[in-house]
Amino acid sequence: MASNNEDKKSTTAMVNSNNLVAAGTVIVGNIGTPGNIRVEGTVEGSLESQKKIIIGESAKVNGDVSANEVEVAGNVNGEIRCKDTLFLKKSALIIGDIFTKKLIIENGAEFNGKCQMGNQLNEDPKNIDHGKKKISS
Repeated sequence: MASNNEDKKSTTAMVNSNNLVAAGTVIVGNIGTPGNIRVEGTVEGSLESQKKIIIGESAKVNGDVSANEVEVAGNVNGEIRCKDTLFLKKSALIIGDIFTKKLIIENGAEFNGKCQMGNQLNEDPKNIDHGKKKISS
């Protein structure tokens, strides 16, 4: 019979675990995890992690990506929301908008979309001042 300490250790290990979508694997549906996830295959759906998402060079993601930190070396067709740092490797191809606090782009990476950066990303979008001035009539 397992003790409570053993149960707590196994629960902690699951929460801190790494997940892999291997090359050649195709997943149709959304993936959410409290841990890290690395994609080398194809995902037709959104990816969400409370930690880090790595999209490898052979990966294709058709859906939105959301995490604390994101590293892209493959293809993403969708919106990327990153609370901290987004890394675009030289082989990355992004078709979609980016929302991130910090952005690092290697020479050769391709990005087609809009980019919004800064500390205001975690705020309610209605409260962000985009520098627009109201014109009175």
